[in-house]
Amino acid sequence: MRDSPIQSPDIDGEDSVMRTRAILVPLLVTGLAAAGLAAPAQAEAPPQPPGVAAALPSGWQITDSPDGPRLVWTAAERVPMGDAAVEFWAGGKPLGRPLADRGHRTFTLDAAGLGMRELRSLEVRAAGRRLDAAAPQAAARRAALPPIDLPPPAQRHTVDPGQPGPYRTTTGEYTVTPVALPGFAQPVEMQGVVVAPRGAPGSRPLALFLHGRHYTCFEGDDPEKITGDWPCAPGAEPVPSHRGYLQAQRLLASQGYVTVSISANGINGQDYQAEDGGAQARSSLVRHHLARWADWAGAGRAGAPAAVRAAPPADLGRVFLVGHSRGGEGVNRAAMDSLTPPPAVPASPVQDGYRGPVRWSIRGTLLIGPTIFGHNPAPDVPSATILPGCDGDVSDLQGQQYVDATRGVSRGTALHSAIYLIGANHNFFNTEWTPGQSVAPSFDDFYSGDEPDPVCTPGHARARLTAAQQQTAGATYIAAAARLFVTDDDRVLPLFDGSGVRAPSADPARALTHALGGARTPFVTPAERTRVTGARLCDQVTTCLDREKDAQSPHFIPFGWFGAEPGRTAVALSWRAAGGRVTVAGRTADLSRDSSLALRVAVPPNSAETRFTVAVKDSRGRRATLGTVRLKGLPAGPYSAAVWGQELRVKLPAKSRADLRRITTLELVPQTRNGRAWLVDAHGRRAGTPPPRPVALPRVDIGDLTVDEGDSGTRTYRVPIRVTGSGTGAVRLFITTGDRITTRLAGVRPGQREIRVDVPVTGNTRYGGDRTHEVAAKAVRGTVVGDYTGGVYVREDDPMPTITVSPVANAVTEGGSLSWRFTLSQVADTEVWGVLVPRVPDLGPELSSVDVDPDWFSENAYEDPAPARPLSGTRLELLMLVPAGARSVDVAVPTVADTAAEPAEHVRLQLMTWPDFSSDPVPGPEFVGTVTDRR
Repeated sequence: MRDSPIQSPDIDGEDSVMRTRAILVPLLVTGLAAAGLAAPAQAEAPPQPPGVAAALPSGWQITDSPDGPRLVWTAAERVPMGDAAVEFWAGGKPLGRPLADRGHRTFTLDAAGLGMRELRSLEVRAAGRRLDAAAPQAAARRAALPPIDLPPPAQRHTVDPGQPGPYRTTTGEYTVTPVALPGFAQPVEMQGVVVAPRGAPGSRPLALFLHGRHYTCFEGDDPEKITGDWPCAPGAEPVPSHRGYLQAQRLLASQGYVTVSISANGINGQDYQAEDGGAQARSSLVRHHLARWADWAGAGRAGAPAAVRAAPPADLGRVFLVGHSRGGEGVNRAAMDSLTPPPAVPASPVQDGYRGPVRWSIRGTLLIGPTIFGHNPAPDVPSATILPGCDGDVSDLQGQQYVDATRGVSRGTALHSAIYLIGANHNFFNTEWTPGQSVAPSFDDFYSGDEPDPVCTPGHARARLTAAQQQTAGATYIAAAARLFVTDDDRVLPLFDGSGVRAPSADPARALTHALGGARTPFVTPAERTRVTGARLCDQVTTCLDREKDAQSPHFIPFGWFGAEPGRTAVALSWRAAGGRVTVAGRTADLSRDSSLALRVAVPPNSAETRFTVAVKDSRGRRATLGTVRLKGLPAGPYSAAVWGQELRVKLPAKSRADLRRITTLELVPQTRNGRAWLVDAHGRRAGTPPPRPVALPRVDIGDLTVDEGDSGTRTYRVPIRVTGSGTGAVRLFITTGDRITTRLAGVRPGQREIRVDVPVTGNTRYGGDRTHEVAAKAVRGTVVGDYTGGVYVREDDPMPTITVSPVANAVTEGGSLSWRFTLSQVADTEVWGVLVPRVPDLGPELSSVDVDPDWFSENAYEDPAPARPLSGTRLELLMLVPAGARSVDVAVPTVADTAAEPAEHVRLQLMTWPDFSSDPVPGPEFVGTVTDRR
């Protein structure tokens, strides 16, 4: 649920803190963190107040703050600021997104409401990978790596959009009045660098660039003085991230486009305050700039900044958006918001910061290594997404969902392409994030630990692109996308749609592409009821991959933490001999107007050539063999998200025994001796792209409601789920109550203004802690989703039970176990815990660290028992935990026998509790145990 944000601006990710919502909006990960690599060791945590260490794994602590208790993890090394999401998890569930300190090593999260079960199973994750421990699956994959083999260069395309156009260019910058965005304390700058053609006639298309979440401020070349502050501290300068795309801007300007790259430091430095990580704020900023350009193209041109007046007037009917990382998510949201505006009365704290008219038309987007935490692309706006094969920040390549999550949502005429760019990292598309080119300290986001990665480590991998090669490839595909989406030039379509050709200007980069939408006919879209023989249906999130052996797949990343997701399935093939037939029932499809059948198929990384014979059957069982397809695994190291669907095509015959108007079944026959593969989907394909004709779909936004539990009775609360716009469609809801997750398909009808989800809250007088009933939404058909998660947060209003202590065995001979019983004043609905802390006894000699069981001591003190020292002088802290529904628990101190003659020794313990993790521990009763010599 939505909670008070405590996240720092220092981390490059969505950093606001929420109890459960956090997982859906992942935050920063880069370098060591992003790669999830050998990120093991936590740094030695500073001593913490007595009573906490026993509950926490090494490297974790709970600290006090003026705003309450905080859960803290300290990394062994600085974690650079990036765009993916850092999250604290426990027991397979998210706790929230933490705050980063200025040194980017210490991460802090609100600890209110956490129980001992959570504290004993803590993890740090980013882009689905562990940051607080070495990844055993990565090690296993490394040990099994076959030789790395690069794919041969594709055939040269006859059209090369990477070549400069006929115009010379002019460059300038503008700065106008900052804008106030909801939820941000400081105004956000309105600044942009303009590169435009000289002498181009008439009004020209406008290309707007938005950078991602990166450091905001720096002082000289000291890498320890780059921060995420906003505004920058005295003596520090803003990082000019908006100047990092000048090569692509100049290329577009030479071809006749007016371009502007805008600065978003004010969002990067404050989006820890935004529950969606700043996606809506970035959209607002983009639309504020577009509104200015609309003014400057008309009556306001005389008052435009000099850099704008030096450019031809912009044609706001032909707008092209380019977004890098979080900027990709921002421009996608801007495209959505331009078609279907956010609700005027927000359902949630995620508010829109732009309320003016829409005086522009967004023709397409190009997204570079983007985040997409809500799996909510704009389905009717054409897009192309670059997936960097060596991305060490958004390392799960979640931007694949800008393609996959559009499938079946709207009319399907907008083209959505993915470009898997082998050897590219995350940062180097922006020169201001690239060492040797940037004015501020910068870094290579890919990091593989002590052992070089065979694909991505510079100097060790021939697949890895240099910064210049990567920037040139990026500029080429940006120009190609502009040409396809803005000028409707289908001659560049083969660079995006899986045709297997290359733009010579992008050499030596190897790029593989596939696409959905455009002129394609849906045929096989695996679903739960799809009939498959010779293979198995697999849930894309939970069962398609072997997590210990397989590389990640951008097709199979989860939506939040909900696990299995209805509607997202693939066909998993595995065979040990050639010739076995796999059949997949599709929808009855008319392929008679299509020239080929296009399949998206993934195979394990680095695998040898795999061959399939492809055939189809019609509704009467008549079969037509279409041909043989071949593919090899993508080159990948142990940390790559390389199980990616390559587009394979077979021609459809002009005449066929099977009726191509009624094709119902796909057949795949492996022709290689053994192998594995995953069929993502199959479509009929023909040349060209139809006009996308975007429509304003009904929009769903989920809000939050906070209520008190109450002492009796059941009250029903309605989750605020707002529907705006008009139309018919459906969203899938994910409803979480405690440990139970249910899903539901919710329809949307014309005129509907809400989706009804009622949450019953039963009051009682038992202590149970705060509870969250979370609801998330994902578009399925005919809708878009803006604010995609919210729900009802129930505050506990009953006090924690009091605890009394009684001896079970408080006097034993050495070798026996001292024991006490802790009893609650009443049963609780959650576990009740405290910690026993040794104090100096006043009865005589004190039990020492070698007088107790050594393993027990090490487990509870996090130090060795030798040399002997009084227990009150050690870090010993004993956990006392009464399970939910129980009334009491016994805690023992096992002692050991020795041969020395000794007087009676004593241990004095005090119970410390933290009701709801209040900022100060509450001292409880003290009690004493005595151990006597056996003789």
